[in-house]
Amino acid sequence: QVQLVESGGGLVQSGGSLRLSCAASGFTLDRHVIAWLRQAPGKEREGVLCISSFTNNVNYTDSVKGRFAISRDNAKSTVYLQMNALRPEDTAIYYCAAKSAPSIRCTIHPREYDIWGQGTQVTVSS
Repeated sequence: QVQLVESGGGLVQSGGSLRLSCAASGFTLDRHVIAWLRQAPGKEREGVLCISSFTNNVNYTDSVKGRFAISRDNAKSTVYLQMNALRPEDTAIYYCAAKSAPSIRCTIHPREYDIWGQGTQVTVSS
């Protein structure tokens, strides 16, 4: 069974850090494009960061440039989202998602992804 399970969310003060994990099962992680996306209350789901198959090319939304980083550990079948310098506007449910078809490039558009985790809440207090 193909599955993604996120963990690591929580409550953090503005300026703090969190690391989210996305554990994959049922498929070979390095063959898939993986993304982190988020959805804040009352807003549409938006892409945050993605990492491509094989080459690990990364793409990201401008608001997280220099603050967030994505990485993968294929041996552990896990993708990470390191979030630093968190802001209250980063508060959202964060989702890990995978694209079935491999690609050496990635985009952060939610419509590109067809395997989704259940999400983990990140709350940043001011």
